[in-house]
Amino acid sequence: MPYALEYHHVPTNGLRLHVVQCGPAAGPLVVLLHGFPEFWYAWRHQIEALAEAGYRVWVPDQRGYNLSDKPRRVRDYVIDELAADIIGLIDAAGRERAVVMGHDWGAAVAWHLAAHHPSRISRAAILNVPHPRVLGRALLRKPGQLLKSWYIFFFQLPWLPEMLVQRRRWRFARWALRGTSRPGTFSNEDLARYEAAWGQPGAVRSMLNWYRAAVRFGSRLGKTGRVSIPVRIIWGERDAFLKRELARESLAFCDDAELTYLPASHWVQHEMPAEVNKLLLQFLK
Repeated sequence: MPYALEYHHVPTNGLRLHVVQCGPAAGPLVVLLHGFPEFWYAWRHQIEALAEAGYRVWVPDQRGYNLSDKPRRVRDYVIDELAADIIGLIDAAGRERAVVMGHDWGAAVAWHLAAHHPSRISRAAILNVPHPRVLGRALLRKPGQLLKSWYIFFFQLPWLPEMLVQRRRWRFARWALRGTSRPGTFSNEDLARYEAAWGQPGAVRSMLNWYRAAVRFGSRLGKTGRVSIPVRIIWGERDAFLKRELARESLAFCDDAELTYLPASHWVQHEMPAEVNKLLLQFLK
């Protein structure tokens, strides 16, 4: 890589996040947000492409994950706090605005930032998570989506989900990646990195607390409003967790949005990195 990966711990919103940084220091800031059960490594195929195109790339382990701080309370993982973490990172970078790109839970944070902080977010790229109001409506009205989202409700139980996720050398967590993706997407080396991240003290509890906060304080997610800034939705249409039509329904909550379906699973940026990188760079022009 012409630009080396830099590893930092950055104070933000009362805690410290581990942030991988790359690219020219003066380049426009792009913040990449991972989801469950990943960490900054989820964007390994995109970091170099964005840096080489001249962007300053910040990729945090979001709160509760890998090497970032892990507050204990469920309420510490409400969407407002998750978004405030990223605004704090933009401040720490010395920037007024940034582009955010999010996958899975990172996309939910990106939706919230785009809707509530348009003065700080110039563009938002969304990978395989619908607008929060679309998902909330689907859980109430689409039995098929409710079945796909069974794990959200299982994760509300105390201690049992933590035990299951860790049981038999992370069998459930490994299935969440390998069992729902194209064969060969996640190598043994990749899984070793994930297992090291999951094994950080307090990580499993904190990762699951994102889901617990979403249910216990769901009204905050439901208040995510209309998005006025440009949005690019990239959707792997073979998603095991989310119905295909939720992507198109999300366009109704955007003033300026484009949608591209790709023949991939939920892990679209892993399975089709070249195609995703091309779409992201086109969006940034």
